[in-house]
Amino acid sequence: MAAIDTFELPQGWRVETLWPAVAQQSLAWLQTRELAARDAVLLLPFAALLAPARAALAACGGWQPRVETPLTLTASLGPPPVAEPGACQGDAVHDRMAAVALLRRQSWGAAWAQRDAVAFSRAAAMVADAAQTLRETVCARPPALRKALWAQARAALPSAAGPAATEAALLHVALEWAAASAPPATDRLFDLRPSAWIALQIGGPDAVAEALLDHAGTPSLRLQADRPADDPWGPVAVGVDIERLLCADFEAEAQAAAAAVVSALNAGRTPVALVALDRECVRRVRALLDRAAVPLVDETGWRLSTTRAAASVVALLRAALPEAGPDAWLEWLKTWPPMPPRTLDALEALWRRRRGRHDTVAAERLWDEAQIQLQPLTKAGPRSLTAWHDLLQGQLARDGSFERLAAEADGRQLLAVMGWQGEAPWRAAAAQVQADLPAFISWVETTLEIAPYLPLPAAAAPVVLTPLARAFGRPFAQLVVPGADDLHLGAVASPPTLITAPLAAELGLEDSATRRHRQRLALAHLLRAGPVTLLRRQRDADEPRADSPDVEWLLQVRARAGAPACGLRLWRAPTCERACAVSARPLPSAATALPTELSATQLESLRQCPYRFYARAVLRLDEPDELDAALAKRDYGNWLHAVLHRFHAERAAASGDGVDDATRLQAAADAVTLEMALDAGELLPFRASFEHFVPSYLRWLAPREGQGWHWQSGETDHRLANALLPGLQLRGRIDRLDHGPEGRRQLLDYKTGSAQALVAKVKQPLEETQLAFYAALLGGGEKLAAAYLALDDADAPSEIVHPDVHASAETLLQHLGSEWQRLQAGAPMPALGEGRVCETCEARGLCRRDHWGAP
Repeated sequence: MAAIDTFELPQGWRVETLWPAVAQQSLAWLQTRELAARDAVLLLPFAALLAPARAALAACGGWQPRVETPLTLTASLGPPPVAEPGACQGDAVHDRMAAVALLRRQSWGAAWAQRDAVAFSRAAAMVADAAQTLRETVCARPPALRKALWAQARAALPSAAGPAATEAALLHVALEWAAASAPPATDRLFDLRPSAWIALQIGGPDAVAEALLDHAGTPSLRLQADRPADDPWGPVAVGVDIERLLCADFEAEAQAAAAAVVSALNAGRTPVALVALDRECVRRVRALLDRAAVPLVDETGWRLSTTRAAASVVALLRAALPEAGPDAWLEWLKTWPPMPPRTLDALEALWRRRRGRHDTVAAERLWDEAQIQLQPLTKAGPRSLTAWHDLLQGQLARDGSFERLAAEADGRQLLAVMGWQGEAPWRAAAAQVQADLPAFISWVETTLEIAPYLPLPAAAAPVVLTPLARAFGRPFAQLVVPGADDLHLGAVASPPTLITAPLAAELGLEDSATRRHRQRLALAHLLRAGPVTLLRRQRDADEPRADSPDVEWLLQVRARAGAPACGLRLWRAPTCERACAVSARPLPSAATALPTELSATQLESLRQCPYRFYARAVLRLDEPDELDAALAKRDYGNWLHAVLHRFHAERAAASGDGVDDATRLQAAADAVTLEMALDAGELLPFRASFEHFVPSYLRWLAPREGQGWHWQSGETDHRLANALLPGLQLRGRIDRLDHGPEGRRQLLDYKTGSAQALVAKVKQPLEETQLAFYAALLGGGEKLAAAYLALDDADAPSEIVHPDVHASAETLLQHLGSEWQRLQAGAPMPALGEGRVCETCEARGLCRRDHWGAP
């Protein structure tokens, strides 16, 4: 074992002096030791540093050492050895599949997979993560030491008994699986015999480079660019130009970061590094820069699952599920290549039962074709993941999706990850795993979630989006660092949960202190590149954010050295110099487009706000309901209406059959549930309320019938043409009409809302619309009464009587007649923009209420 020479770079080095110093010291050391420069190898920690290092050596002239990273040098030695099927390879997709197959071969694992598939899948993922970490750690050591390291690891394993027996058993499997894996491709580096090894240590030691220096048996030089752990900053802390910005929230931080990048570009400071501490934030920054037409190189990427290509594949699979509904079908159909947009609109309108001029025949024909396309997936039974993989590939090829994916950047990366372009390394492992369609969908989603998507770089882009661990040592003119807070520049990722602390210590795995030190060194080296803008937000959702501890330490060092203070400045979005355009209050008129029929709901909107009536009744705009929405209070109200109608209709037709009312009411509820095809599980909370409602309703009904009131009809449609309403007809459906003593009648309107709100309505009879409208439909008369019947109150049912519905109905017809004549003459329908109804009005964006000028 040869001795290792160490040279510490000058404390005050900056990026512009780093690479000349590395080149000059490397060549000087080789000359002093009389070693051939052309046969020496200079190892760097990551590939982005190769270009500046090679340029600095070229500037020195003469023979130059070979400049590589351990990975690029390994790749130059030829293709890696082919791993055995099922071995731990370090590939996330393959290893998760192999872990599933490995655990299923254990008797307890197979039983676990049968008992709880979700927990078993999670355990397989933990085994894969732990095995990869163990393999990577041990295989970074020289081959001669690994047998002893694996023995030490086995001795440090926890006992497979006690409360953590399951985790211990999984860790045993992970360790033995990792120990049986093939040697890494980097092992070939130990067979090389260069004239010398030179390694630059910057941002912490590189395990493979250190192993080569320690055990290669050739002269070695370590160029030390890192500062000691107790003083990572050095003189650079004083001389660097630091700007600190405090932003109100996530969006403000993203806007401030984008503004900082654009400002640097406008000042001619290029290239600019956008450091990805907070991946979600920098994605938003990237979107803002794209909007500003700023080209950039993205070295971080994001999850492939978030791309349009991945969404289209997952939508196809979800639509093929037997329990899929219209929402899932629409999501897939919108990505299906042959889908004509107009036909899709017609199909959606058909499912939503919306009126309009749509080609329903073409829509139904296309839906039949789409169902035929889904049948191979829908009707396929359990099979291996490999068989599912081939079936999905054939499906995409048949419907034209394969060609569309191959024509797009994200689609090509998806095809590569899924193994549809070239041989997938995990096919052998996947052939051993059986799955049904939901399990296959879960596997596809997981595969796309762990695979990165790297967008194509823009040519000669002046902005580089890069992680902190790859940002230092590079010639940037400006660095923008959003997320410089205690969460993103303070916390560090934890190792896989299966690996215990004793095992981590035995193998020399990096602990949290070591990872924090690496992060701190990266920040210190980042400051050596040039001016830095550090940004953080005041709050992250509901959590307050503070400065990073590393930033606070840096500020204390600067303060003790007497450097200029770099206080935290509150960032405010620049105000627009041009005032926003002011909208006038809309005053539409529609003398020739008024409806010929009017419902109680439409009349209510006319009284609340004429413009709302204009949007609803004249323009016929509405908000489409969710097709697969969960059962809501409105659905319960419709169900309860139908139950009460069925109960009274059957009760009147089967008088004296001996069935008690409680049994009949429960039977009506069961029958309506089947007729409306409601999910019994979703209805369960409402059904529990109904159990309390049944005896209460019957207690209310008995004395009412004792007074001579009896159910006459329900759910009846009525229309009214009146001389006071020329060219207009009223229409409506009445929930219930009872007849009573002395020829009296009472209309009842069922309500499942607040009883207090109904009481407030009838306190001002002339302001109440619905009961007066229905009374007008029935012809009014002194013997007609009306009431709301609250069905969902604590004291339900409670009867809320309109005090004088006959007079209200007459007044309504007179005033509506005069108002309708005004509208027919072209009177405007203004937006009122006031009252509680305006706060929740669906037409508020149409009338531009928030952009009106002063009255």
